[in-house]
Amino acid sequence: MSEDYSIELKRIYEETADDDGSRILADRIWPRGVSKEDADLTDWCKDVCPSDDLRKSYHADELSYPDFAKCYLQELEDKYDELTPLLSYVREGKVTLLSAVKSLDKSHLPVLRKAMLHALQLEDEQADGNELSSPVCFADEIQISDEK
Repeated sequence: MSEDYSIELKRIYEETADDDGSRILADRIWPRGVSKEDADLTDWCKDVCPSDDLRKSYHADELSYPDFAKCYLQELEDKYDELTPLLSYVREGKVTLLSAVKSLDKSHLPVLRKAMLHALQLEDEQADGNELSSPVCFADEIQISDEK
């Protein structure tokens, strides 16, 4: 049962729109100049953001964007528990991922969206009965002898 999920990307400094859906801030640090009331957030998910080392390497131009994205996806592989609340929001309706970054298209948000959509796809496939089955159990075929 594959669904069409809506995950939009937006700067936190843009005005809140009625059709934003769940507004999720995906930055480790609270954005400057934004009050918590004005942000109108559903959630603030710091733990799904790139590690400090990865973020610093990218901003120091030590990594190209494709290399940054690859490393960040690898980090997200170990953060499924942190992604789970985000996936729940997406299943409920539209989600807008927010960040203070200036260039959304070269930020962590497109990578996070890609990881979320991939995780949702895997969950949907498993729900459709496509999950890997456990090994066949041969317990009924094994003869257990009382002899010692």
